Amino acid sequence: MSRPAIFASKFVGTISLGLLTGSSFSLSSLILPPLLSLPTLPPALASFTTLRRSTATYQTVLASLAATSFLLAYTLSPRNAKHPYLLWTTTTLLASWGIGWWRQDAEKELTLEEGRSPSWARARAESGEVNGEVVREEMEGWRWGQVLRGGVWAVGWGMSVVGIWGDGA
Repeated sequence: MSRPAIFASKFVGTISLGLLTGSSFSLSSLILPPLLSLPTLPPALASFTTLRRSTATYQTVLASLAATSFLLAYTLSPRNAKHPYLLWTTTTLLASWGIGWWRQDAEKELTLEEGRSPSWARARAESGEVNGEVVREEMEGWRWGQVLRGGVWAVGWGMSVVGIWGDGA
């Protein structure tokens, strides 16, 4: 494959990882703290639910784009130019997905241990019988999950920047 196509793939992956890192930072340090300080629960819960849903969508798309780009660049590279940083960077993306799945499994186990179905929180929110402390704990847990994922993405982004710089591309 041509060198410009390989470089473009590496560049797209690096930019996607940078966007993921920045979005995680802004969510955990700039967006979520004001939500935690809202005086009433219904607006905070509604905002958090919308934020969580849209964030999951965009982060999944960006992570998939980055992983696909790095794997494509590795696959298309000539034998003497198959740099391992492309695989390590993809591994950080897979690790971030693992963190997301681990958090979801932990939340499911917690609700099942308490004798609740996963739809319990949704039904309570719709009826207006939600405990503010439970929502606050969920927000804080999600915030720290974003911090952890952002840290993993930052490591991957750093590797990709150094790798693309080292390629001379």
